[in-house]
Parts: sequence; structure tokens; C-alpha cells
Amino acid sequence: MTNDEIFSKVQAIIVDQTGEDADKVTLTTNIKQDLDADSLDIFEVINEIEDEFDIKIETEEGIETVSDLVTFVEKQLADKE
Repeated sequence: MTNDEIFSKVQAIIVDQTGEDADKVTLTTNIKQDLDADSLDIFEVINEIEDEFDIKIETEEGIETVSDLVTFVEKQLADKE
């Protein structure tokens, strides 16, 4: 799965969970600050991402931007191969 495909799915999940416009969810978007996401929003986003990609996100530490999330998912998928 390419970086663009992962971003596309992550973006769709974030848009669905936060109600934000897709054009506001870019790789540089800070999930908490730019999207005003609270802990419940982040929990729901992480759960959806875990289900979508069949991975486990133990901690959200170090994940601040959409890019951080995409990179994390990409690494988890590579480790599974």
C-alpha cells in the first residue's frame, strides 16, 4: 500500500470522525490543535485506523500530525510483511 493510499484512508477516517472538510485535513494538519479534536475524537480515530489497517496503536505519543499518523501506519504495515 502506498503512502498516498494510506493518507487517503486516514484522511477519510479523520473527516468522518471529526466532521471537518477533507481539504482541511492535510499531511501537516495537527490533529489536536488544527482540528480541535478532543480525546474522544482521537480515540475514535485511532480505533477506526486500527480496524481499517488491522494494526495496533499502543500509544498516541509522538503522533501529532496527520503525517505522523500516516508514517506510523506505514511502518506498522511494513513490519507485518
